[in-house]
Amino acid sequence: MDASSLRPQGATETLASRTARALANLSLAAEPGAHLGAEDDLLRRFAVSRPTLRQAAKLVERDRLISIRRGAQGGYFAERPDAHDAIQSLVRFLRLKGGTLGHVIQVTQPVSEAAAVAAARLRTDADADRLRAYLATLDGRDTPRDLIAGEVEMARLIAAMSGNPVFALVMEIGYSFGLDEKNIDLYADPERRARARAMQRSLCRAIIDGDADIARLMMRRRSDQFDQWLGLGGPKEDRAKEDRE
Repeated sequence: MDASSLRPQGATETLASRTARALANLSLAAEPGAHLGAEDDLLRRFAVSRPTLRQAAKLVERDRLISIRRGAQGGYFAERPDAHDAIQSLVRFLRLKGGTLGHVIQVTQPVSEAAAVAAARLRTDADADRLRAYLATLDGRDTPRDLIAGEVEMARLIAAMSGNPVFALVMEIGYSFGLDEKNIDLYADPERRARARAMQRSLCRAIIDGDADIARLMMRRRSDQFDQWLGLGGPKEDRAKEDRE
């Protein structure tokens, strides 16, 4: 995280914002949980007034880079943003901007395909064992809730195997947005649940086998199937042609 993001855009930097940037940098240079100092220590360090320090601290605390504890053993402590909180904030932002599940799928679909390819190419024996262990649980996932939880678990496994944290972030945003979607009963139909499990098996087996081309194809077919189920449009004609070739 870059502490320069705390700087107001298009405006003269105030003393409070400069102090916030310095406090954020102090936190980022320390280990999470490290004691940065008592309030009086930081007042001397930054040479600012108490109101200025407290105003700056609110900005940095909002970005989850510090925590403030009161009492004899209190003070300012280094923190790091929680990934789940950050993703939920992004989901709320997207909804406020009018984002829909269709918009999210449009972005996450190619990312998911790239993650599947990378996972197939980079997977280790331990990764393959984890996917086999996941596949062993599939038959027991016959309720919509269990199957959705399984989809998220599988996506996280694939994202981790890809070695790309950006893939993991984008895919997590997609699943968080989808889980938060109202009035979508994706797996209410037993036939859909059976189809979803079959597609998961094919995808996982392609990755276990190290077959990147089949992994991409299986991830693409899953995405196209979800498009149909969600009423977002069926498989694209050019994709169907590409699959046949």
